[in-house]
Amino acid sequence: MAYYPILFLLFLTLPFSSAKLTLDYYKAKCPDFEKIIKNALELACPGIVSCSDILAQATRDLVKMVGGPYYKVRLGRKDSRDSDAKRVDANLPTTKMTMSQIIDKFTVKNFTIRDMVALTGAHTIGFTHCKEFIDRIYPIIDPTLHPKLAIGLRHICQNYTLDTSMAAFNDVRSPSTFDNAFFKNILKGLGLLTTDYLLSVDPRTRPIVEEYAKDQQAFFVDFAKAMEKVSVLGVKTGNKGEVRNRCDQFNNNIHA
Repeated sequence: MAYYPILFLLFLTLPFSSAKLTLDYYKAKCPDFEKIIKNALELACPGIVSCSDILAQATRDLVKMVGGPYYKVRLGRKDSRDSDAKRVDANLPTTKMTMSQIIDKFTVKNFTIRDMVALTGAHTIGFTHCKEFIDRIYPIIDPTLHPKLAIGLRHICQNYTLDTSMAAFNDVRSPSTFDNAFFKNILKGLGLLTTDYLLSVDPRTRPIVEEYAKDQQAFFVDFAKAMEKVSVLGVKTGNKGEVRNRCDQFNNNIHA
């Protein structure tokens, strides 16, 4: 295929470019960026705009900025008065789950299988750390993985135990553009994760994957609808939450 030379050029540059991507990038480069945004809003509209509303709108705007669909975000949500990372992890699908387990994670929250496939299409941007797919390339190569992709991933991840920031782009064709390439990729064995492969072969999801691979607009329409559902999932309003003065702290934890 014509894009393979480009694919290998991308692989060769990934160890350098992905190493610059970190979970605490702004903490190092601009440690007060969240406070700056929140403080500006507090000056204009004190106690009105929650951190949750900021994040919901920022997510939508970023999707649109990189080529994705626009969707409506209802506003007025409050910030939670408690936070537990373990509770969050328990509600998220993992790369080791079966497709039935992943579907169950979504359906219990009132999302359809179509919603789930559309939301998974967000893998068209971003990256995944090597530890999440290392079992597909070491000690032996997963036969469901495209062999040329496997070679590239082995090159990228050869030192992942020494540098845990090593990662590969989820979409090897257009990693910085929100499009339907992810679905085209996984039908050709060009998905990083085992769950990507399962999505492409499971009879409950493959027809939807094939549809989105052929029709980007259908994917965009369904993704927008699904994100509107996500944006109101478990929101807190009224006296069930608060508008945090600082996004990284509960109001009762802030001391003068």
